[in-house]
Amino acid sequence: MKKAKILVVEDQNIVALNIRNKLKNLGYTVTGTASTGEEAIRKADLSNADLVLMDIMLKGEMDGIEAAREIKNKLKIPVLYLTAYTDDETLERAKTTEPAGYISKPFKEEDLHSNIEMALHKHRAEKKEAEKEAEKESENTTE
Repeated sequence: MKKAKILVVEDQNIVALNIRNKLKNLGYTVTGTASTGEEAIRKADLSNADLVLMDIMLKGEMDGIEAAREIKNKLKIPVLYLTAYTDDETLERAKTTEPAGYISKPFKEEDLHSNIEMALHKHRAEKKEAEKEAEKESENTTE
């Protein structure tokens, strides 16, 4: 099975590089990195990523939660938060985007791996279910 393509959204270059290296060690393809919400949306659209690893605090006008909402709604790409912010207010805001997961920094490589695999599995299952529903709908309209 081919390994997933992941976009890393992190505003600190050294941290982004560290995450990128960890992902490559785990066998994933990193489609690129972004440091702002706007750049994240653009790169998610262009890169055909399977998953977006999203920091919440980013440079620029748009934070990671707003960017995640756009990516999930418009591009239907699952977003996994990877952040140092675990306060209740941030968690509540993040929950509204229905993320694929929420990993707090600092993180262990195995936590990253298991969360990514779970997120991808869940996304594939949801996609299959949606396709089945669409098939049923089209069968019902042709009868």
